[in-house]
Amino acid sequence: MSARRAPPIFGLLLAGGASRRMRCDKARVCYGGEPQLTRAWRLLEAVTTQAFVSVRAEQRDDPLRAGLAQIVDRYEAIGPAAGILSAQATHPDVAWLVIACDLPLLNEATLRRLVDARDAAGDATAFASSCDAMPEPLCALWEPSSHALLKRQVDEGRHCPRKALMQSRTKLLPAPGDALDNINTPEEFQRMQHRIEAQP
Repeated sequence: MSARRAPPIFGLLLAGGASRRMRCDKARVCYGGEPQLTRAWRLLEAVTTQAFVSVRAEQRDDPLRAGLAQIVDRYEAIGPAAGILSAQATHPDVAWLVIACDLPLLNEATLRRLVDARDAAGDATAFASSCDAMPEPLCALWEPSSHALLKRQVDEGRHCPRKALMQSRTKLLPAPGDALDNINTPEEFQRMQHRIEAQP
């Protein structure tokens, strides 16, 4: 009997956050003249069968997001879990490569490393955080089986995707250097912008 075929991988770009600490829409932050959302979208399209951007209902007609395939959040005020659960509910039989839109050092090689190391028999494949060695949920491959635990946790009022990965059958990969450094404040953005512009 042939081995069971692994579910296809769809991409989900999380771009529905309120960006309160940044005080502006993170998706519009530019590096090298390109909005971060556009750059992240290109990376995701390169390594997945089909990609979607996760948005809140009021963001659907935003010019930066309107031209992209969208999945609208079905939950309110629960953070990134809203986008992941909404995507899983829309296409329950695929694996989701989920990335946040505020990872300016993320590159295609890092995403391919994640996809190539995939354990489709588990619940997820994720990188370890360089800070605490815990799973990084916002650059991770979520298998269809991960949905039940994440949904149960959210229904119980627990909205942390990282804790769901910690309690799941998650294949953990070594931290990919600084590729998952995220940007949350104007000061961090300015430092990262200078860093990227200084690269040869």
